Amino acid sequence: MTDERGPDAPGPGAQGPGEREPDGRAGWVDGLRFAFGTLSVLRVRVERWDRAAGGRAMLAAPLVGLVLGTTAAGAGALVAWRAGGPLGAVAAVGVLAALTRGLHLDGLADVADGLGSGRPAEDALRIMKQSDIGPFGVLTLVLVLLAQVAALAGQFAVSPLRGALAVLAAAVAARCALTWGCLRSVPAARPGGLGAMVASTVTPAAATLSTAAAALLTATAGAVDGWSSLRLPLAVVAGAGCAWILLRRCVRRFGGITGDVLGAMAETAATGALLVLALAG
Repeated sequence: MTDERGPDAPGPGAQGPGEREPDGRAGWVDGLRFAFGTLSVLRVRVERWDRAAGGRAMLAAPLVGLVLGTTAAGAGALVAWRAGGPLGAVAAVGVLAALTRGLHLDGLADVADGLGSGRPAEDALRIMKQSDIGPFGVLTLVLVLLAQVAALAGQFAVSPLRGALAVLAAAVAARCALTWGCLRSVPAARPGGLGAMVASTVTPAAATLSTAAAALLTATAGAVDGWSSLRLPLAVVAGAGCAWILLRRCVRRFGGITGDVLGAMAETAATGALLVLALAG
């Protein structure tokens, strides 16, 4: 999730220019359109582009993770069944990246460059907005993708079903992280951009309920694989916790969040969830 498109632009899968309406009470349909239009490549028309709809979208973000995760899980399981766990893991990670056009990975690389620069906040934010990727970003991308593929390969080696459930948990955890990144207590690091549009739009109670519902959904899905009904919600919560650690670091370093920070949180949460599942056996 990145904010290079500017404050008034619809997301990667949104159709049309997206109409900005006065801030006010937004319905869940507006939030779902906003969520799927900005967090996926699915062709969705974003009819309302304001902070009210953005807040609803961040609460609905785990549903986007459920849809994208199910798609990637199916692709990974099919490849793992025919060609083995490692290729299944690569397929699942690749499909997830394709379904977001790599926006979260781009955000992760930009945040790594910003944090690694050692520059003051203003200069670090400028580095993050540049289109190129520096050495910190490249190294972080390589390590994170290797960790995700390795963790998933181990899960697919047990069974295609086990691997598919791990993909689902990682995708949901990543979008739960977005919800927590938009808490009322977390400001935007700069005006404009997608980060400023959704910053400070979610209450702690709403974030807790959204994450609890997401964990319950993964527990229900995991029931088909015995102990996965306990492992999956644990991974979702742990992944969101890893993203929270990154969030606190970014707020101290940059003064708030940007779209890049939210993207980095999503990848951190996904990786954390997969590592928990790998360590859980």
